[in-house]
Amino acid sequence: MPSDLVKCVVWDLDDTVWEGILSEGPGVKLRPGVRELIETLDQRGVLQSIASKNDEKAALDELERLGIRHYFLVPHVSWQPKSALIESIAQRLDIGLDTMMFVDDSAFERAEVEFVHPQVRCVDSADTADLLDRPELTRPVTEDGRARRTLYLQAAERNAYEKSFAGPQVEFLRSLEMRLEVAVATPEDLERAAELTERTHQLNTTGLTFSKTELRELMDRPDQTLLVARLGDRFGAYGTIGLTLVGKTAEEWRIRLFLMSCRVMGRNVGGAILRYLAQSAEAAQVRLTADFKPTDVNKAMYTVYRLAGFKKTAVEEPVRVLEMAPGLPHTYPDYLALSLPR
Repeated sequence: MPSDLVKCVVWDLDDTVWEGILSEGPGVKLRPGVRELIETLDQRGVLQSIASKNDEKAALDELERLGIRHYFLVPHVSWQPKSALIESIAQRLDIGLDTMMFVDDSAFERAEVEFVHPQVRCVDSADTADLLDRPELTRPVTEDGRARRTLYLQAAERNAYEKSFAGPQVEFLRSLEMRLEVAVATPEDLERAAELTERTHQLNTTGLTFSKTELRELMDRPDQTLLVARLGDRFGAYGTIGLTLVGKTAEEWRIRLFLMSCRVMGRNVGGAILRYLAQSAEAAQVRLTADFKPTDVNKAMYTVYRLAGFKKTAVEEPVRVLEMAPGLPHTYPDYLALSLPR
């Protein structure tokens, strides 16, 4: 089954993005309304790419001439089957095939992709007039969403830098000059916070989802604390990459939701956030516990909890209850510059 949200729209070119066949003559023109579709999807934070059977240089040059080349990440232009191109795009962007949509005028090409990848949504280019109204592409425009394409380009630079880095992993992390900010959420954070609960599945401890309205109601409750985490480094800002919801009583703080963007995997950001919570709970003289609901994809978050010092104490269906062991030293990685709330 496809995901509820489409993260990437993959476009064919001939008779889809532009009118006519590029190989039959230069000077094609964009199909009516296509530029507006591409620009609006980009503003919403939907990634876009190309899967086209064409001459690569000619196709990319034409996209440049039309002024839209920059909207497309990892464009694939070759004579391979479209299903192979789409699978490669998903791998390059590190997203699931079930979060992809493919737009093509050819019934044959759509059928080939549907046969190989039934989880990919396939759309006839003649049926794109209502594309922006589809629920899987409808989301609020946020600062992080508008920057998503740039964030992926920065991530590609980081990955290339990491592959070229000669030395221990900890030295690589120091060289990134990372800056982590943990802050109490404000109303301006809520659109992105709600989006994170909907989009983040792998690095998510309980899978709870909240609307902007629900988060606002939680934020106003004295027994709940909603924290957001932002990260930056020498390559630029990652944006808001983490969300933590803590329920509080006089004796216990319970982490109900703890999630992070996959973009920060391997940076020990989650460990730093848990150390902050452990220190704060210790200062308040309360127990720090956490809910964890196992899924097929979130085992990494259980490891984050265990490495931070949490132990399983009970099962309260559908979650396991973990508790921070008392008396542990809570130190932060020296390669993270920290900004923390009091």
